[in-house]
Amino acid sequence: MATVYAVANQKGGVAKSTTALTVAAALTERGLAVLTVDADPQACLTFGLGYDPDGLQPTLHDVLAGDTPLAQSIRQHPETDLAPSSIDLAGGEVALLQRTGREFLLKGELAGVAVSYDAIVIDCPPSLGVLTVSALTAADHVVIPIQCETLSHRGVGQLLETIADVRKLTNPDLGIAGFVATMYDGRTRHGRAVLADVQQRYGLELLAPPVRKSVRFAEAPHEGVSILRYDDRVPGAAAYRILAARLAGLVIDPAWWEAAGTTNA
Repeated sequence: MATVYAVANQKGGVAKSTTALTVAAALTERGLAVLTVDADPQACLTFGLGYDPDGLQPTLHDVLAGDTPLAQSIRQHPETDLAPSSIDLAGGEVALLQRTGREFLLKGELAGVAVSYDAIVIDCPPSLGVLTVSALTAADHVVIPIQCETLSHRGVGQLLETIADVRKLTNPDLGIAGFVATMYDGRTRHGRAVLADVQQRYGLELLAPPVRKSVRFAEAPHEGVSILRYDDRVPGAAAYRILAARLAGLVIDPAWWEAAGTTNA
């Protein structure tokens, strides 16, 4: 039975979709059967795996509308299976507000395929609306990507409040795995200060060495693969592999952590 991870942050531009895709690919490297679910109407994860969101049918929109079982929407990709998204999901989110039990629809669909996977990674939209609440209701753990800039982490408190509400109302067993520091520039005092502030202010665990900035992350989606296949020598690739290892329950060698944080390995 799959463990379900929701990658969530209501602020856009924090490498949320990159984190979801790369950790899924890294889990696949470890021999796990992985499904990614693109719950973001912007469909960045879908595009990042080489699919044109405008030309796909069926997508998660059709699944949540009750028109198609989730299993029939899944595409196979060498790095991870995918339940794709499209812009139609934005309108679908509005329609979901009228449905009884809307928070549990995604959880019910995932239950039908969970036996086929070891891990399911949900890419949440950059909001705290019904799609994110549905993902949190379906998840076992939340992974929070946070860009190492002051304004980026100001909404984390709101996300944690939403998680607390979900625990009370729909998913009492929801856990917070921790956070991933993205777009990190360790040369700046500011980046280091933000990293320390997030840990102290919110009590969140840093799951992997900070993922350092690289233009290669922006290039990889145009090839339809993760950074691990596009160029795994870039800063950050090793950090995502450590993140996957942590989620898989492995104990991390401190030397591996240190090397990932200080080299291009």
